[in-house]
Amino acid sequence: MGTQLHEDLRQLPQILQSAMQLGLQYLEGIDQRPTSVQHPNIVWPGLPLDGLGGAGAQQVFEKVFLPAIVASSGPRYWGFVTGGTTPAAIAGDWLSAVFDQNTQSTTGTGDASALLELQTVQLLLDLFGLPGHFMGAFVTGATMANFSGLAVARQWVGQQLQYDIARDGLRKDIKVFAGSPHSSSLKALAMLGIGSKQVVSVPLLHGREAMDTAALQQLLPADPSEPFIIIASAGTVNTVDFDDFEAILSLRKSYNFWLHIDAAFGAFAACSPAHSRLLQGWEHADSITVDFHKWLNVPYDSAMIFTRKEHGRLQMQSFQNSSAPYLGNPEEQFSYLNFVPENSRRFRALPVWFTLMAYGKEGYRVLVEQSIALANDLAAVIVETGYFHMAAPVRLNTVCFSVHPDYTERINQDKLLQYINEEGKVFMTPTNYGGKPCIRAALVNFRTNPEDIGIAIISIKSAVQKILHP
Repeated sequence: MGTQLHEDLRQLPQILQSAMQLGLQYLEGIDQRPTSVQHPNIVWPGLPLDGLGGAGAQQVFEKVFLPAIVASSGPRYWGFVTGGTTPAAIAGDWLSAVFDQNTQSTTGTGDASALLELQTVQLLLDLFGLPGHFMGAFVTGATMANFSGLAVARQWVGQQLQYDIARDGLRKDIKVFAGSPHSSSLKALAMLGIGSKQVVSVPLLHGREAMDTAALQQLLPADPSEPFIIIASAGTVNTVDFDDFEAILSLRKSYNFWLHIDAAFGAFAACSPAHSRLLQGWEHADSITVDFHKWLNVPYDSAMIFTRKEHGRLQMQSFQNSSAPYLGNPEEQFSYLNFVPENSRRFRALPVWFTLMAYGKEGYRVLVEQSIALANDLAAVIVETGYFHMAAPVRLNTVCFSVHPDYTERINQDKLLQYINEEGKVFMTPTNYGGKPCIRAALVNFRTNPEDIGIAIISIKSAVQKILHP
């Protein structure tokens, strides 16, 4: 390894140039690359006795695995909520690997990458129109952002009961209320020891995924001083529905609760003046989750947990390294490793900083509004085929549809989606809404354009014909 490693150092310019060419080849052909690969036959090589070197490793990768790489960052990958990667974000991400900073302290000791992270938080608050009473920290994704926000919420409940949960262990009497929580919030509650089954399910408004706040009030504790947690949605998975934050917050006149808002991708409605009203009142939340490898179009993994600065001590109690003198005194210096779960933290702020500086508020307004317009166009042409109907209105950027009742006996929806995805022109995922199976497409990629809508419709119609005329 020593000899090969030193040879690679000598050949570093060529290795990086080769990797860049491979990356460019992928990006230049992303429109033609399939959106899914069915059961690839991969014969994995074993660990070599003598290293192959960087160039040799890339050659093996290109031969063995590159054919299985799908266009998940491409314009017609509409499964889940998967963004692309802007040119500036790619540059920032590559440089984050080169610099290899472990983002921790803002005191000037060690690396200074946390200073850029703090500045990036300010840029994001400006992008979303959120006030300066929030602090923010990068984490891996919505799961860890929800985990972090709910961990501080758990500590807050303990404080209200004069009990330090982080030090003394979990209580079993923490109440959580939610309407349509994302699975990552339930996973976070499980990891936090609160328990996913402890969530009190709040009835939804008719035909909606939003909480019925009148029904919520009927479920709340009779004792106005009893602390509890509310998990609200700013963009549900199926229909991008939003809870009424102002109505929920009005309950604070009579109840004592922590409001956590999961705005993983719905936060970006703030970028569009025509849709920012959906977030009205969210600035009064205690914690907010936002994902950046979705609509911000930066590489995986990247997300943020925003918390109110007044809860800083609770957040530090939840995550501080209290028995590691070599990490410094958390009471005397700000260090991110005392405010989030990870001690080791990649320089995730750099690609976000790059893309925000590169495209600014106006660039992201255009991106968001383009996605919303294309989602509405997709819904319209899907309905025009006559084979489908919308399971819910397009509220933002997600299209949720199912086979029209006139064709349910002739068109098997599972088989239809299988045919669509197997062709590899567009990728969508199944879901359930209103107790019925549906197909779901989420548009958040900056590359998606009207031509992609046309390609997708041709693929959908072709799958229908395969079923109707086998």
